[in-house]
Amino acid sequence: MLSNSEIHIRDPFIFTDSIAQRYYLYGTTGADTWAGRPAGFDVYIGSDLKHWDGPFAAFRPPPDFWSDRNFWAPEVHEYCGRYYMFASFKAKGVCRGTQILVANSLKGPFKPHMERPVTPAGWECLDGTLFVGVEGNPWIVFCHEWVQVHDGEICAMPLSNDLKSAAGEPILLFHASEAPWITPYSGQSDFVTDGPFLYRADDGVLLMLWSSFTDGSYTLGVARSLSGHITGPWQQDADPLYKEDGGHGMLYRTFDGRLMLTVHSPNKTPLERPVFVPVSETGGRLSIA
Repeated sequence: MLSNSEIHIRDPFIFTDSIAQRYYLYGTTGADTWAGRPAGFDVYIGSDLKHWDGPFAAFRPPPDFWSDRNFWAPEVHEYCGRYYMFASFKAKGVCRGTQILVANSLKGPFKPHMERPVTPAGWECLDGTLFVGVEGNPWIVFCHEWVQVHDGEICAMPLSNDLKSAAGEPILLFHASEAPWITPYSGQSDFVTDGPFLYRADDGVLLMLWSSFTDGSYTLGVARSLSGHITGPWQQDADPLYKEDGGHGMLYRTFDGRLMLTVHSPNKTPLERPVFVPVSETGGRLSIA
């Protein structure tokens, strides 16, 4: 078994299998995170958030897979009885995008659900996540990257019910620079958006975790939908939730009902490790417990 300190991972994502009493840990792994063709995505399986079996191969690209680099940020959602992995990919001369993979098991093997990314072809995009509205309609929420637009955007786009295609045009939810805690990543006008994750608070407030930088340190903040719907409008909390050079976070419940935040920290390769932090929720407001 492996301990958290032995797992080099970015963008950690936990799927809680309450029936089997197992946690499934996915993320960006391997020596080829930034350059070269990665092997694929792995999954670790454990029962206490401290010790893990694996890694097990969750996704290995088929020989004709279009992407040759930047296999990033896999996250797995259960939808209509199957498991869908949303992950970022890129190729030479092709914009980065979120492609959806599918499997019948949390261990995989995950296979491409369609031939190409579901995000707009001419956009540099990453970190797509699944959101299902109260009416049951699926959406993808993703980042339109700062490398293309300078002031990074978080957008939402409706999906077809089979998750194979867009069902409408992308909607801009907010720009990175709207957060009061953010500082430029480079120069004077480049602001990063990373890792959106949606969470419905106990009082019904729709929250979004997302990450950027504060004075060079990777930081995780919270935005809230004033309408309670994915289309917003979105308001940024004044202070970040996590600012210890960690981010790309998500929330989940432990088997005994505790609310937990998972991030990677620090943000420097190859030092990244999974970090699990208890979170308190009061009146739609989150704080580190």
